[in-house]
Amino acid sequence: MAFAAPELEIEPEELSERLAAGEVQLVDVREPYEWEAGRIEGARHVELERLASQAETIGRERPVVFMCRLGARSALAAQAFRSAGWPAWSLRGGLTLWHERGLPIVPEGGHVAEH
Repeated sequence: MAFAAPELEIEPEELSERLAAGEVQLVDVREPYEWEAGRIEGARHVELERLASQAETIGRERPVVFMCRLGARSALAAQAFRSAGWPAWSLRGGLTLWHERGLPIVPEGGHVAEH
């Protein structure tokens, strides 16, 4: 079951459009094995446990969208970053919903790793 936090979330299709336009930055907060299995092209990988120490390396000039497998970890990240002044969102349904909606994952043959 996917996590839901509507006030923090962005739909997969909107994220795809905004990434293509260069309007947002995407940070994948999953574990390394999940990242290696499959990811959204253009994402930056910062594991959730390292996010606080890497916060200042994430620019404030463009909104940041966090993503994980289902949306729970990314919603926590988005909420924390919003509290600290970043324009921050979470990918609704995570990589799972992104993939279910037919949006691309890299590398070729990539998949959504089980948690």
